Amino acid sequence: MPECLEAEIWRRAAESVVGRVIDRLEVDERVAADGLVASLTGRRVIGVRRRGKVLLVDTDGPTLGLHFGMTGRLVVAGAAPIEQLEYSSGADREDWDRLRLFTDGGVVPALRMNDPRRLGRLSLDPDLSHLGPDAMSLVADELRHALRGRRRAIKPTLLDQGVVAGLGNLCADEVLFTAGVPPSCPCDRLSDDDIEAIAAACRDRRPAMLGAGGSTHGVLDPDVRRDLPPCPTCGAELRRASIAGRTAVWCSVHDEERR
Repeated sequence: MPECLEAEIWRRAAESVVGRVIDRLEVDERVAADGLVASLTGRRVIGVRRRGKVLLVDTDGPTLGLHFGMTGRLVVAGAAPIEQLEYSSGADREDWDRLRLFTDGGVVPALRMNDPRRLGRLSLDPDLSHLGPDAMSLVADELRHALRGRRRAIKPTLLDQGVVAGLGNLCADEVLFTAGVPPSCPCDRLSDDDIEAIAAACRDRRPAMLGAGGSTHGVLDPDVRRDLPPCPTCGAELRRASIAGRTAVWCSVHDEERR
């Protein structure tokens, strides 16, 4: 599933359309907001932003929201900033295109959203007020406020986009591994140091993973999650289990040493 890191990679690539005029759109009406084509045709792109996992294309009229779901990806001017998502098909079928956005008379879409499972969507002026603070700029006070009164395990809580926007399963495990916090630890048992460590891990691990290519390029990459080699930090056995229906990977020895 695309996480905030993938959305940020796509945001940076999509900045190439800023200043251009949208002269044609082709959309899959099943996933597009009503009136989207008419509302955006002829508009000039004035900026590209990201909030959590959502890519926002601002125009001199409405804002186009790209919600990638579990398997959506972005292609910019015929090139894919991320060739293949880890848990998605490597194919690029035309009938999987949900958006083709053309600018300045171009024959190749300036932006193309391809989604084999049709779980993503296209919105107009999306209301993102339900989202929590963004994972890529998270600070401890924001996290402390978001966790107040919560008692469930920290791992599924971090996956709640209303708590922290942008974290998916891989990044949440990576953040907790870096912070030395067990994924099953109840939120109301986290210390101030734990909260500081989680927020710092969100910020500190981001640049390296972003530069390497996204959420699958952490210490707990897909190969590690599958094979469970010794913990790269302490050499102890890694553990894998389902917590609130999501797979978690961690090192209990490493966690205890850090706490």
